[in-house]
Amino acid sequence: MTYVIHGATGAQGAPVAAALAAAGKKVIAVTRSADTVVSGARVVVADYASTAELTRAYRDAEAVFVHLPLASEDDRRAYARHIADAVRAAGTARVVFSTSGSPLAPADGGDPDGRAGNAVATLADGLADSGVSHAVIAPTLFLENLLMPHIVEAVRERGVLPYPMRAGFPVSWASHLDVADVAVALLERPEVTGVVSVGQSPAITAPDLAEAFGARLGRRVRFETVSPEDFRASVAPLIGEGAAADVADLYRALDTLPEYAIALEHSAQKLLGITPRTASRWLEDIGF
Repeated sequence: MTYVIHGATGAQGAPVAAALAAAGKKVIAVTRSADTVVSGARVVVADYASTAELTRAYRDAEAVFVHLPLASEDDRRAYARHIADAVRAAGTARVVFSTSGSPLAPADGGDPDGRAGNAVATLADGLADSGVSHAVIAPTLFLENLLMPHIVEAVRERGVLPYPMRAGFPVSWASHLDVADVAVALLERPEVTGVVSVGQSPAITAPDLAEAFGARLGRRVRFETVSPEDFRASVAPLIGEGAAADVADLYRALDTLPEYAIALEHSAQKLLGITPRTASRWLEDIGF
């Protein structure tokens, strides 16, 4: 089988492409530059903004792994429509789509973060309408968020894990490595369809994360709540003002919820028998 992987040089797509290549699968890496090199993969240039280019990239593949890039929400909605149209036109047999942590629907019937009808929902709906066998990987928050330079610096130099949530807020954290494990399994299991939640269960709190960092470093690390606004200011130089404002809005919305936990009936644990890494295992796997 031939697998098309979006973002094969990025945090989510790279481990998917690497795992498939290591297993001897044919991998096509979709990039925006012909100069990109992806070990074990053939590189194909295609832009999310072009349905025709995406269709050509998908034409000879049995399965596609895709997630939406960082961009304005209007652009992401357009990309979502182009992907769904290309999947339909190319006759792709299987699609696995990661939401990258963006919500598919408002929580509890409301719209706590203002994202109803967002780009990931547009793509999920488009795939459903296409009639193609597909699965939607739905993580919550990524452990990799904790690797931002100012957070790592605070952990290493001050023994403090700063993050914009309250200490007792349970979250089903997941890593990009967990998403890759689930994506690889889903690409080869077309009988598993619909939403597959990825994250720790039971959910853990930020002090639990601080304890994992401390155990890895061999000294105490304590958790420190920071405001969404302070967090916005710290990440803006890294991801830009617009994206930083969106991040701050997300954490303000999460602060209104009792928890941010996955439902086990739709989890990778139940549907695939894949258990996400603990925070301690993740830190070990990334060589922290």
